[in-house]
Amino acid sequence: MEKGKISALQMGILMYHAILATGILFIPASVFEAAKQDLWISPILASPLGVLSIYIAYRLNKLYPEATIMQYSEHILGTFLGKVLGLVLLILLVTSLSVMFWQYGEFVVSEFLPHTPKVVIIGMMLLLCAFALHGGLEVISRLSGMVFPVFFFLFLVIIILLLPDVDMKRMLPVMENGWMPALKGSWVLYTWFAQFGIVYFFLPFLTDRQKGMKFGMLSVFVVTLTLVVTNLIVIWVFGDVTANFNAPLMSASRYISIAEFLSHLESLVMALWIAGTFIKLCAFYYIVVLGTAQWLNLSSYRLLILPMGFLVGVFAMQAFLNSAEAAEHFEVVSRGVMDTLVYGVAIPVFLLCAAYIRTTFFKRKGASKK
Repeated sequence: MEKGKISALQMGILMYHAILATGILFIPASVFEAAKQDLWISPILASPLGVLSIYIAYRLNKLYPEATIMQYSEHILGTFLGKVLGLVLLILLVTSLSVMFWQYGEFVVSEFLPHTPKVVIIGMMLLLCAFALHGGLEVISRLSGMVFPVFFFLFLVIIILLLPDVDMKRMLPVMENGWMPALKGSWVLYTWFAQFGIVYFFLPFLTDRQKGMKFGMLSVFVVTLTLVVTNLIVIWVFGDVTANFNAPLMSASRYISIAEFLSHLESLVMALWIAGTFIKLCAFYYIVVLGTAQWLNLSSYRLLILPMGFLVGVFAMQAFLNSAEAAEHFEVVSRGVMDTLVYGVAIPVFLLCAAYIRTTFFKRKGASKK
C-alpha cells in the first residue's frame, strides 16, 4: 500500500512540524491562563507525555514491525474488535484534522484575508495537501525536511529581533504559588504532546527502524525547547497582558522596529506558521487516508485522497460558528479528557497491554501442551 521509505531523522522532523506548527502561535495564551508567569515551565512538565507516547508506539512496533496500529489492532483483539477500535480511532483523527483545517482557515481570514471566503482558504490548502499526498510519505517527509531549516531560521530571526523589547523581570516571581499553576498549564499542553502517538503510522516505513526511538525522543526534546523559548519571549515582552492576545507571538512581531526600517514583521511570522501548518496538515491528512484504506482493506490509499479531503473540508466548515464558540469548546475540552489523549496515549497503551497479555497467554498455553 505504501511502498515509500523514510529515515528516522525524517520522521523526527515530520513529527516536529506535526506537533508544533499550529501551537507555536496559540499555546502561550492558552497556557498563560493557567500558569501565569510560570508558563515557560509547563512544556517541561508536559514533555514526559510525549516521551511516553513515543515509547509505547515503539514497543508496539517492535512486536509488529511491518504493521501500523490499524493492522495490529486486528491481530491483537481479533477482526471484529480490531475493526471497532480502528473505527473509533479514525473518527477521532478525522475530527482532529477537521478542527485543524478550521483553525487554519479562521486564523488566515481573521488576520490577513478578511474579505476572502473561508471555504476558499480551506479548499486551497486541502488541494495543496492532496497533491502532496499523491506523492506518498517520501514526498511529505522531503517537504518537511525542506521546510524545517526555513521554519527554524525564521523563528530564530523573530526571537533575536524581539530581544530589545524584553524585560526579564516580567517573569518574576518564579513559582510564586508553587508547582500547581505550572502543572495546570502542562495539562493544557497534553493535547499537543499526546499527538506524538501518531508516530505509530510512520515507524513501519523507516529504513533504520532501530533509530526510531532515538529520533522520536529527540523530536520531543526540540519541541519542548522551542515551546520554552517561545513562552519565555512572550512573557518577557507582554508580562501580565499575555492573555489579552489570541496569538501572542504574532502580536509581539508587530512591535519589532529597527531604525524605522525593519518593522511590521507579522508577515514573517505568518509565513513561518503557514509553512509548518502545511506539513502538519499533510501528516494528519496522510494518516487519516492511510488508516481508512487499511481499515477497508484496500490495495491503495490514493483513491481515498480526494473523497476524504472533501469530507474533511465539509466537517471543517461546520466545526464552529465563530471563534467565540471555538474558544469555549477548547476551554471545556482542555479541562477534561482530550481526543488526542485517547488516540495518542490511551488506545496504544490498551493495545500494548492486550498484546503482552495475549503473548503471555499463548506462551503458557504452548508450554502446558509440551
